[in-house]
Amino acid sequence: MVMDGFMHLHRAGILTRRASDDPAIERDAASEGRGAPAGHWLKGAFCLGSAPFYEWLRDIADEDPDGIAMCGVTDVNQIRNGPDSLAALQRRDGRFFNTCMMATLLGAATSDALEDGRVVSGVGGQYNFVAMAHALADGRSVLLLRATRRSGRRLESNIRWSYGHTTIPRHLRDIFVTEYGVADLRGRSDEACIRAMLAISDARFVDRLADDAKRAGKLPRDFRIPDAWRANTPEGLAARLARARAGKRFPSFPFGSDFDETQRELLPALGWLKSAVGEPRRWLALAGAWLAPGSPKGHQPLLRRLGLDRPASLRERALARLVRGAIARTRRSR
Repeated sequence: MVMDGFMHLHRAGILTRRASDDPAIERDAASEGRGAPAGHWLKGAFCLGSAPFYEWLRDIADEDPDGIAMCGVTDVNQIRNGPDSLAALQRRDGRFFNTCMMATLLGAATSDALEDGRVVSGVGGQYNFVAMAHALADGRSVLLLRATRRSGRRLESNIRWSYGHTTIPRHLRDIFVTEYGVADLRGRSDEACIRAMLAISDARFVDRLADDAKRAGKLPRDFRIPDAWRANTPEGLAARLARARAGKRFPSFPFGSDFDETQRELLPALGWLKSAVGEPRRWLALAGAWLAPGSPKGHQPLLRRLGLDRPASLRERALARLVRGAIARTRRSR
């Protein structure tokens, strides 16, 4: 496995053969009749994951201490010695996943800074991973992002016609994923890329984005948004996933987590409260939580975790009531 600076059981690309990192060692071993060493099958610079992941790493280290190689970030994040090297062979069918903040209809990505120069994070290995995907004949780069975000009370699209800062340029465009689908852009024309990105954009912004592309001459003037794209809303997505959620096919943390049961129940309730406060009609949502707070007795362990089981002030009593209402609401929606 090779990862962007770290190893993680559920987000890794598998090395395609067990081999030493130094082919000369294999030749020397063969000439001496010893057989080639087993070599490494997982490589990373550091580890990040849940408790079950760390337990798995410990067990594997005991069973096969040579199978895991800890190395420098540069050994993981780029191909050394060209596309014909062992490092390239180890990344056969490589799939390189990363996240970004925004993307354009033409396939550029913004991940590290805003257009006014404010830096949000380092570029890290993202550019290296994208470049590797294009350097390998069978590699692919996958960038994931949310279709929208909130800026104060304003909802904004994370898919733009253009943006004043670029982390990944459009000529390295490949695959983008939002909650509404997948857009495969590699090797496609500008118009085909725009259509693919519009199809995974939030429906509340798709008309404006299409108009921008038309003004730039990148879409025909008579282009119309297909009806299927109009369902790209949170409500439409919830309706499409309702049956699967009812069947418990989408656990909150499919690969495990270190959250205990109390925290796992609090997270959606607090998330709902946060989004309700940001809504333009937030008072209606908050009023609903206030008027239907649920039983205090049934919520005591959750309130205790927040230090609200014995509210000492009017503010704490109000907050506890809203939290109870949020818990009751998210329990009903499961």
